[in-house]
Amino acid sequence: MNHQKVAQEVNKAVGEGNIQAAAHCATRLRLVLKDPSKVDHAALDNNEDVKGTFEANGQFQIIIGPGDVNKVYAELVKLTNVKEASTEDLKAVAAEGKKTNPVMAFIKVLSDIFVPIVPALVAGGLLMAINNVLTSPNLFGPQSVVEMFPNIKDVASIINLLSSAPFAFLPILVGFSATKRFGGNGYLGAAMGMVMVMPDLINGYGVANAIAEGTMPYWNIFGLEVAQAGYQGSVLPVLAVSWILATLEKFFHKKISAAFDYTFTPMLAIIITGFLTFIIVGPVMRTVSDGLTDGLVWLYNTTGALGLGIFGLFYSPIVITGLHQSFPAIETTLLADVARTGGSFIFPVASMANIAQGAATLAIFVLTKNEKQKSLASSASISALLGITEPAIFGINLKLKFPFICAMIASGVASVSLGIFHVLSVAMGPASVIGFISIAPKSIPFFMIGVVISFVLGFTLTFIYGKNKMDVPVTETADDEAAVAINENPDQAVILQDEVLATAVAGKVVPLKEVNDPVFSTEMMGKGSAVIPEDNQVFAPADGVLTVMYDSMHAYGIQSDNGAEILIHIGIDTVNLAGKFFTTNKKRGERVTKGELLGTFDRAAIKEAGYDDTVMLLVTNTAAYGEVAVLDKTQVSAGDDLVAVSVAYD
Repeated sequence: MNHQKVAQEVNKAVGEGNIQAAAHCATRLRLVLKDPSKVDHAALDNNEDVKGTFEANGQFQIIIGPGDVNKVYAELVKLTNVKEASTEDLKAVAAEGKKTNPVMAFIKVLSDIFVPIVPALVAGGLLMAINNVLTSPNLFGPQSVVEMFPNIKDVASIINLLSSAPFAFLPILVGFSATKRFGGNGYLGAAMGMVMVMPDLINGYGVANAIAEGTMPYWNIFGLEVAQAGYQGSVLPVLAVSWILATLEKFFHKKISAAFDYTFTPMLAIIITGFLTFIIVGPVMRTVSDGLTDGLVWLYNTTGALGLGIFGLFYSPIVITGLHQSFPAIETTLLADVARTGGSFIFPVASMANIAQGAATLAIFVLTKNEKQKSLASSASISALLGITEPAIFGINLKLKFPFICAMIASGVASVSLGIFHVLSVAMGPASVIGFISIAPKSIPFFMIGVVISFVLGFTLTFIYGKNKMDVPVTETADDEAAVAINENPDQAVILQDEVLATAVAGKVVPLKEVNDPVFSTEMMGKGSAVIPEDNQVFAPADGVLTVMYDSMHAYGIQSDNGAEILIHIGIDTVNLAGKFFTTNKKRGERVTKGELLGTFDRAAIKEAGYDDTVMLLVTNTAAYGEVAVLDKTQVSAGDDLVAVSVAYD
């Protein structure tokens, strides 16, 4: 790589004089720009030395790669005279003058609370869908599956029990997650959630009937009648209670001396919150929650297909703003009382929008002649069709604009068809082509009609409009140029060899796509694996030379003797720790042997500081190989083989 040339190209692409501050980590340039709208994204996308770009937390980040990013950064600083900064300094610059949007801040809070508990809700939702398939009549015949095959009745009963638990005890899940998010003890939040669903209370689903029939029992608190009402399936009351609990806990931590804090703070926080819950907060928030849910149902029932079409048309733009992160709270409320609401109209519409974006991206895959764009479109389209649209939306459709608009239209039309046939979901699940498993059984055929409309229309509109617009000339990729160089200079060709890389740390193996950083999860830096560590030691995955070693000690780059360029990255954004909690035994340029101890890191301290400690093992020259495959393992010990690489040519 010509580092000076890359720095010049980056400076030109982001706009000369547009860089306010700059820093770098192990893989990427991190820039704060004066005017982000001046960035020439096309120039960066077509630059073979730039592996990808994205914006996060007010920083424009350009992925260069280990071993090169520091040299490009040095040339960029020299070229622009911009002041060198640490990543922490850069955060401060990015935050300066940045106004907080209260709506987006609230949505971020909801997202932080609900994202951790979504797996439990999805599991319960899918089991609920299976139960519906087994117990619903007129799906496979006049009778339900259970009626046709009575011997599976008890199986269906257990499935129903498993599916109901996450929703019946939802306040416990939300209480734990929300209290933790608000800065309190999550276990106190869970305890408060348990209080709200105690069997001694009238079940939350039967509160309205108990009040109407006059059978609601009351506590007499100094002459005040307090209903003994439960909060099964509730969301908003628990959020309010969790905030109060966390606030009280923090207050008492400050006011009570250390000798008594551990004993009295939890008790005082729980007792005060408990009385406030049943006397004021619970009843008020239940009314608000019921009003919000009833309002949405009324809006859906009143506007019908037209309203649903408009919602479908704008769902993807809503995703861009992040407003969709607030939907789980509303959808959970709709699903928690299916008998009253009939289900959720949000999930079917989300499915149509995701499928349309995936279909539009697939059309670009067919149309484009740009290999880099084609490669991204192939994986992004599949991801979107399976419910994850960010790679498709941000990587392809928004950049080209017309695929995004075509997908919006397709989603709107498909959503109209959902409204016509009153398609509702009865469980949470994957908003995708397989979303039918969460749809009310009688509506599954109509949901599939919507799927077909969304896919066909999204693909066709994008293909027709883009046919004349996508005449992109074929460009040589880095692989093409490497192949030419090998043919012209066979004596200088680097002959790669097959090899198997060992894990860098012991722990639980997770797919790279689950890593909470787009640079790694989208394989921008190359293919490989991730491990949630269970030890504090980092080992060399292969014999070779240590080519990358930063003062922060959070990343190692190794050139293996067989040609693999390996990056070991410890944690997410741990460069911000500036070497704190890390030690190393090696220096850049030293030889390492497979299984040799490279250094250590303090997992507990890293997590306590608020950082993800997942360790990534990547082959950054993936494009030079025919295949980079992760071995079928869920748990690894130090020295275990984990990633196999195979050469692209003999």
